[in-house]
Amino acid sequence: MPLALLALAIGAFGIGTTEFVIMGLLPEIAADYGVSIPTAGLLVTGYALGVVVGAPLLTVLGTKVSRKRMLMLLMGLFVLGNVLSAVAPSFGLMLAGRVVASLAHGAFFGIGSVVAAELVAPDKKAGAIATMFTGLTVANIVGVPLGTFIGQAVGWRTTFAIVAGLGVVGLFGIAKLVPATPRPEGARLRRELTAFRNPQVLLAMAMTVLGFGGVFAAITYIAPMMTHVAGYSEGSVTWLLVLFGVGMFLGNLIGGRYADRALMPMLYVTLGGLAVVLALFTVFAHQKALAAIAILLVGALGFATVPPLQKRVLDQAHGAPTLASAVNIGAFNLGNALAAWLGGLVISAGLGYTSPNWVGAALAAAALGLAFWSAALERRTPASATAATATATATAADSAAAPTRTPVHH
Repeated sequence: MPLALLALAIGAFGIGTTEFVIMGLLPEIAADYGVSIPTAGLLVTGYALGVVVGAPLLTVLGTKVSRKRMLMLLMGLFVLGNVLSAVAPSFGLMLAGRVVASLAHGAFFGIGSVVAAELVAPDKKAGAIATMFTGLTVANIVGVPLGTFIGQAVGWRTTFAIVAGLGVVGLFGIAKLVPATPRPEGARLRRELTAFRNPQVLLAMAMTVLGFGGVFAAITYIAPMMTHVAGYSEGSVTWLLVLFGVGMFLGNLIGGRYADRALMPMLYVTLGGLAVVLALFTVFAHQKALAAIAILLVGALGFATVPPLQKRVLDQAHGAPTLASAVNIGAFNLGNALAAWLGGLVISAGLGYTSPNWVGAALAAAALGLAFWSAALERRTPASATAATATATATAADSAAAPTRTPVHH
């Protein structure tokens, strides 16, 4: 794998830390601002919705500059948002800082996925994408638990200040290691939008929303679930998040390895397994050892879906992958926002801290149903015909967008 993937992984490490560390610090932030746990959960929802909006918007703006420069600009925006979060005197400004940081998230992973895939041979694309996402998973093994520990021991503001520093490191890593590339040829909005005419692209994104949403339904409220139901101390949340991160790391490696070999069967196994584990988590959460095992499995099964879903979008978005890739990252976070909101609703309704697990199980099962539907459609429509249609559509879009020239006769 090229060294440039390390730079992308460094940026992913910083982004992953700020995205997931909030879960371990919800009680501290809620107490500091005098708000309820479900209200503090809006920091997760707000971040996720910011990714959904920022992914397509900043990706479209990014077609005007080289991909390397855009990645650097995105890391700068990420640093700004985390600095604002660290110094915010009110909950509203804290939420604003989370949203600012989140705007960079989707476009970074979307553009980064395209860059990673272009750096390797076609049969190594999923592995390259998984390598970049390794930064996100390692963040959950090192960055998130350490950030949670620091936040509980010293103060959560210190955690976000450190995360801003990680963003600076990521910015310099990209500047030094990612090769300079020209602005993408033929990068027109109309061409990029043609990818969304392919129902397989839309189905893959819907699977992303529901599948990864299932993970966040449970993990968003992991701190109160483990302390109030399983009986763990607040300090134990740190190593429980390490377990979740280890699961994500392993799932990412497995997903990247097998997505290049058997993409759809991989999705069947992971989504089905995720639905079962989340349903059992409702019961397992009452017993410490079983709760820990469930957290590990949720991380592994949930993140094993990331490389295959991202690769499927890239494969199906023939000739116009950049915007589709970024929007799919937004889809992951749309699922996060939806799941965090639904989880807060069932808790507020008095159904208990384990009730979000049932929400997650239902979302994962729905994603599995979409995977079978997508495969059935693909069997009825030969891939060659789909590719030809998509290529023709993209070419037509380019022709329509190109200026008309009148021939000059001498």
